[in-house]
Amino acid sequence: MHPLQNKLVSRLFCLAPGTPRNLILAFWAVLILCVAVGSLSPGGSPVVAAIGRLHVSDKVMHFFAYLALALLPVLGYQDRCSGLKAGLSMFVLGLLMEFGQHFSPGRAVELRDVLANGAGVGCGALLGRPVRDCLDVF
Repeated sequence: MHPLQNKLVSRLFCLAPGTPRNLILAFWAVLILCVAVGSLSPGGSPVVAAIGRLHVSDKVMHFFAYLALALLPVLGYQDRCSGLKAGLSMFVLGLLMEFGQHFSPGRAVELRDVLANGAGVGCGALLGRPVRDCLDVF
């Protein structure tokens, strides 16, 4: 970001310099927590029931959740390589969440969920770089 733009954004939103990155990474941490809770909640829990009322395909939810999980660190980390590594590591999180469902009552491990997670991670990581360059905010 151009120094003048950085000052303008910081003053406009009353943020310290570097805050957009911090907000993105804080949102990423909250999203990781939400995915973990949603993934590991028992089948009959209110969380799973609420997710079921969304009337959206389970695989579509997996894809977009993991797309966001991979995209946010690519945008939020100052070092692009570290951001990409963190984004791609979300595939491991997806594997662990699916494995954890084996121990959660009323839940089952599904290979198609793993594939949707992987597709989302791949798309999020690939999309992160051009979005970061296009926004020119970071």
